[in-house]
Amino acid sequence: MQPQFVTQWEQCLAFIKDNLSNEEAYKAFFAQNRAISYVDDKLVLEIPSHFVYERLESEYFDLLKKALQRVYGQGVRLEYQIKVTKQEDMNVEALARPEQPQEPEFDSHLNLNCTFQSFCAGKSNELALSAALTVAGKPGNNAFNPFFIFGASGVGKTHLAQAIGVYVLEHNPKARVLYVPAHLFKIQYTDAVRKNQLNDFINFYRTIDVLIVDDIQEFSGKNLVATQNTFFHIFNYLHSAGKQLVMTCDRPPVELAEDLIPRLLTRFKWGFIGEIEHPDYELRRSILQGKCQKEGLKINADVLDFIARNATDNVRDLEGIINSILAHSIAFNRPIDQELAGRVLRMIVKIEQKVITCEAILQHVVGSFGVDMKSINSKSRKREIVWARQAAMSLCKKYTTQSVSRIGQVVGNRDHATVLHALKNVDDLLESDAEFREKYASVEAKLQAK
Repeated sequence: MQPQFVTQWEQCLAFIKDNLSNEEAYKAFFAQNRAISYVDDKLVLEIPSHFVYERLESEYFDLLKKALQRVYGQGVRLEYQIKVTKQEDMNVEALARPEQPQEPEFDSHLNLNCTFQSFCAGKSNELALSAALTVAGKPGNNAFNPFFIFGASGVGKTHLAQAIGVYVLEHNPKARVLYVPAHLFKIQYTDAVRKNQLNDFINFYRTIDVLIVDDIQEFSGKNLVATQNTFFHIFNYLHSAGKQLVMTCDRPPVELAEDLIPRLLTRFKWGFIGEIEHPDYELRRSILQGKCQKEGLKINADVLDFIARNATDNVRDLEGIINSILAHSIAFNRPIDQELAGRVLRMIVKIEQKVITCEAILQHVVGSFGVDMKSINSKSRKREIVWARQAAMSLCKKYTTQSVSRIGQVVGNRDHATVLHALKNVDDLLESDAEFREKYASVEAKLQAK
């Protein structure tokens, strides 16, 4: 038998659902919340993410407060406990706010959410991730110093660089780790020169144990030679002292040759130079699933697949798309489906309609079913060849606009009656035969991937 406070919370949920016209909002921000304790008029509510907390506080606070006071009484106080996995527990009080912790004396300027655990790994970043883990484990005492990561905007360079700093601080809280965007370094340098405090500026940077400079390409330019020279001296001092340098850039060092002083460019090439490429389909889908799990959202697998196939540029787009789709769903009170996802995607990325041909389908079928093209076009009745031939016909019907007669001509030069029989047989095989279903799905995955 469940405790009374749990039953009371269920009554609160029923009240909220009756008074909230948007079912998607109820599912996203209330349905997954769980009452875990109720002592001295304080209800502790477990919620799936900080994203849910922010929405409850900013948009649904009055409704939630009304429900709680109606069921638990006027004196109820609420505390949120955010459910986390590998991070430390986080408690956020509402209605009775806790005192804010004091700022530490040295601010690393790191985003503590940028961890290795929250970094989505894939083929596009596996080498850079492996090197980053080595750097974080032995900062300054490794072969990857400096650690130079390059890639297009939004592929995860900043996250990975900051993850190194976060890891170092977790294992050595006394370490002086500093994250600084290159444009901020330029501003600090100019300000130090103007105030005649350049020595203080340089001496401060010489105290850093792990220096992370983001978007190092911002140092490019003939008018920034003085800034480059100052950074060169800081770099030299830290490197010779066994301190770790981490840099991100939107291009490899060789493409900075015309804009950087040679001796600084040479230093960039001393350690590890690694590229993070655009995320592939599998990584994009993994990122979307992780985002939904983190925020406690449930989005249909077909919708996630549609987003992953069309939003191909960077990680930031993927995260923004999920937020925008949820906002549109709530604003227009409609379910999250492919039509809504398509509407949002067209505002963020360019959706290119992929043209899939029967010839391309045949090539994928040959690979997945382990037969050759000659066998498909033959009169052979071997099971594996018949399967491949019928699968090709079914997929051509599904993914192209070709007529049944045309599909028959392309796949084995069969008549339209043979194709119609194949379509029916494939439907039966997909329901009854796991081996066929797996091979068929393999072809579909190749057709859908970008």
